[in-house]
Parts: sequence; C-alpha cells; structure tokens
Amino acid sequence: MTIDVERIVRSVDHTLLRTDATTEEIRKLCDEAVKYQTASVCIPPAYADEAVAYLAKKAQEAADAGDEKRAKPVPVCVVIGFPNGYSTAASKAFETRDAIRRGVCEIDTVINVGFVKNGRYDAILEELRQIREAAGNHVMKVIIETCLLTQEEKIRMCDIVTRSGADFIKTSTGFSRSGATPEDVKLLAEHVGTGVRVKAAGGIHTLEEAQNYLDLGASRLGTSSIIKLLEEKN
Repeated sequence: MTIDVERIVRSVDHTLLRTDATTEEIRKLCDEAVKYQTASVCIPPAYADEAVAYLAKKAQEAADAGDEKRAKPVPVCVVIGFPNGYSTAASKAFETRDAIRRGVCEIDTVINVGFVKNGRYDAILEELRQIREAAGNHVMKVIIETCLLTQEEKIRMCDIVTRSGADFIKTSTGFSRSGATPEDVKLLAEHVGTGVRVKAAGGIHTLEEAQNYLDLGASRLGTSSIIKLLEEKN
C-alpha cells in the first residue's frame, strides 16, 4: 500500500471531543491543524467562539509573514446532538443556528438511532431537512452510528441522508460500541447518492488505516490520532 500523507492530512477533521477537553488542548489542536493544514478542527460547540477567533488570528499572522499556504483560517466544525442523537429536531436546529452564528463552517449532527429502530424514517428525514435549513450553505455531515445499525438500515440511511441535502454521511461518533470499519465505508460509498461524500470516523489510529478508508471511498477522516503520529515522527 502506498501511503499518501498529504492526501490523508488534507482529509482529516482533526478532532478533540473528550468531555474534559480544556482550552489549552483546543488551542494545541488548532495549532496542529494550522501546521499540517487539515480539512478542519472538530470540537465541542462550547469552544466555537474561541477556536474561530484563534484560527483567524493565526491566519492573519501567517498572512503578515507572507505564508500564503496558511493565510486562510482552518475551518471549525462542531458536533450537534452529540453523541447520542436523541435530542429533538428543534434542539438540533437551534444548536446548528447558534454554531453558524459563532463562525463555524461545518457541523456534524447525530441521527436519532431509536427512530431508525422504530422505522420512523420520515421523522429522521424531516429532522435532517430542518438542520439543513439551519445550516444554510455550510457543510453538513450526518452521523448514522453504523455500529448500531443493520445492513438494511445503513442502506436506508444512505437514501435518507441523500434526500436531506446533506454533504456527508459519517460512520460514527467514536463514542459508541465501535467506530468505522472498511466494510461500512465501502457500503456507504456504494449506496449514497450523487454529491454526498463519506466520512469515516472512530478508531482510525494508523496511516495505513487512513489510506485504506480513502481508497475505499471516504473523503474525510475523523480522527485524533493521525496528526499525533506525524508529530511523533518529526
């Protein structure tokens, strides 16, 4: 397997979603994202203001120094209805609008898995459409928590996510029984509609795993490990 580190890094949502994450750790995450130019930083909504301002400052410093590569702020992504997904549609839509007002570029929202188990696909679709409206033209990713779904349910969710107008279908929160698997990423890539991309997240610990997910059809990787690996090598 040929490892394309640059391709991997460009695909990484550099993630820190621990309950006990501190401001210092969020800033360190942002510094690493700027250094490696990751796709985004993915953080708790409560840190959105600080991260947006901090990354804007870092971009201005880079511009002043003539560093064109880093003169554009790294996008901030926050999670919505995370990690269980069973808050109401109105709550998730409010969280989304609030995040966008704070300068966030991307949101990762969690579906109500219980609704899937109840066969309430119309309710899931309506919820996602409300979130899509709240997000406007910002990037919207939908976490379906594949480890809790049957094959049939995963395929059905590919259709629902496509119809909702979301930009990505995402495998996992990383907070449930397990994270992404090659089989799930391949399945989602094969069944999601035109224009919807796949994000693999949860349990991606090596460059080989990251490369494999990209080769199987993922466009984004949610991970806290890849940049750490690169830092340790430098």
